[in-house]
Amino acid sequence: QVQLVESGGGLVQPGGSLRLSCAASGSIFSINAMGWYRQAPGKQRELVARITSGVYTNYADSVKGRFTISRDNAKNMVYLQMNSLKPEDTALYYCNVAAVTTGRSINSYWGQGTQVTVSS
Repeated sequence: QVQLVESGGGLVQPGGSLRLSCAASGSIFSINAMGWYRQAPGKQRELVARITSGVYTNYADSVKGRFTISRDNAKNMVYLQMNSLKPEDTALYYCNVAAVTTGRSINSYWGQGTQVTVSS
């Protein structure tokens, strides 16, 4: 199994910045894509940013130019640098990883979520 632990959420004023981190651990053989999703109250979960093993990235239109996703393959970690935060960025942010386990199974794994609140 693969476990994901997110950190870095919190309360920030509009225009501020936060950096989310997600650490993957467990029976990992390799990690393919890593990403961040978010879900605001009453809304569906949506993709925020995604990065492949080849470091190709894609972003939701609403965060382009403000958020940056990166990964550290040696540490099995993915990061989300969030700048110029807006109240509409308020949501529970989830880390998602597509991993191949040591048993050679391929699955998608989710973290427990970290809350980001943007408010004055």
